[in-house]
Amino acid sequence: DSDLSMRTVSTPSPALILPPRSSPGVLNGSSTSSSTFGTETIAMVHTPPTSLTHPQRSLRQPRDQQGAPIDILPDHAFLQIFTHLPTNQLCRCARVCRRWYNLAWDPRLWRTIRLMGDVLHVDRALRVLTRRLCQDTPNVCLTLEMVVVSGCRRLTDRGLYTVAQCCPELRRLEVAGCYNVSNEAVFEVVSRCPNLEHLDVSGCSKVTCISLTRDVSVKLSPLHGQQISIRYLDMTDCFALEDEGLHTIAAHCTQLTHLYLRRCVRLTDEGLRFLVIYCPSVRELSVSDCRFISDFGLREIAKLEGRLRYLSIAHCGRITDVGVRYIAKYCNRLRYLNARGCEGLTDHGIEHLAKNCLKLKSLDIGKCPSVSDAGLEQLALNSYNLKRLSLKSCESITGRGLQVVAANCFDLQLLNVQDCDMPLEALRFVKRHCKRCVIEHTNPAFF
Repeated sequence: DSDLSMRTVSTPSPALILPPRSSPGVLNGSSTSSSTFGTETIAMVHTPPTSLTHPQRSLRQPRDQQGAPIDILPDHAFLQIFTHLPTNQLCRCARVCRRWYNLAWDPRLWRTIRLMGDVLHVDRALRVLTRRLCQDTPNVCLTLEMVVVSGCRRLTDRGLYTVAQCCPELRRLEVAGCYNVSNEAVFEVVSRCPNLEHLDVSGCSKVTCISLTRDVSVKLSPLHGQQISIRYLDMTDCFALEDEGLHTIAAHCTQLTHLYLRRCVRLTDEGLRFLVIYCPSVRELSVSDCRFISDFGLREIAKLEGRLRYLSIAHCGRITDVGVRYIAKYCNRLRYLNARGCEGLTDHGIEHLAKNCLKLKSLDIGKCPSVSDAGLEQLALNSYNLKRLSLKSCESITGRGLQVVAANCFDLQLLNVQDCDMPLEALRFVKRHCKRCVIEHTNPAFF
């Protein structure tokens, strides 16, 4: 009764997702063909299982044990349970019995496909799954809104072409770490999925731009040709992204509110100028580890004014108090700032920040050797809403500055003073005044 004897175009097998077996399977004492060959996981589909077990086996069971206790659950209870299962386990459930098959393929359970694993042949898995989901609506998966295949290194452009062709209602796509994906496939998804709002291509080193395909751009008017609905874009570790690519992204994705460009090391201040011109609604922006970003870039970012809530400029070595002063003056609604490793930042920059950004809740100024107790005093006297503060490896900070912060920022919830020469008395003072504060430290005498 091997499953291999029932190959049809009906139900995707868990073999789509499970790692390959090292040797052929053995069933009932006889060797059968394995569902995997070599080290490749293949896509395999099956017919709906019958509701009865094998006739000979059912005769051996007492009548009072033929029905499993779980069978008494109503359909809505099963559906609620199935909503918590990942894609591969949902495929397993579809093979238990006919009732489970019908429930497991309820369209309400297939708003998301989530696949993971290096050995998974993800291109084939996506093709088989979308084919099954398209049975009621030929060639189109109207229910599928989210596809997550992060970490599936075997994903190629073929898999994304399948998603683009079959999933017009897609709203969220995550392909982080899939370094075989290229611009062309991303363009295809963006062009065919007009409702796409969330795109994560972090770690996709071949992706250098986000745009519509040429065919779609020609069909649309110049006004509509720029209307891509993406609001959240993560291009962390897209090392090949340059200013020209960011210019194209900004010109097409004018509705961006969240943009993460961590370690896009080729970007300069010029790219940020284009971003601000075309995307005035950006609320969260990260340019951490972009070594060519300087104070001129922060002057451009400051043009976002009160809309900017989150900014990360960590390890941007060319940034000084001048750039931070622009941010403090114009972005007075800033809630989060990460300036770790900005060695040009001093007490003067912290003072401007404290006096202008009164709603600041999280600040990371670790590894800023020029920030001292004087800067902390200004922060403590003005930033009453501060909840998270990192001073890791700040050589000029002493226990006195820490006590001033604790005496004024009662709502502090996290304080990082690792690799700081902090006396035990100062840490105890913080603990007494900020009772809910978690202190991260390297003082073995304090616990």
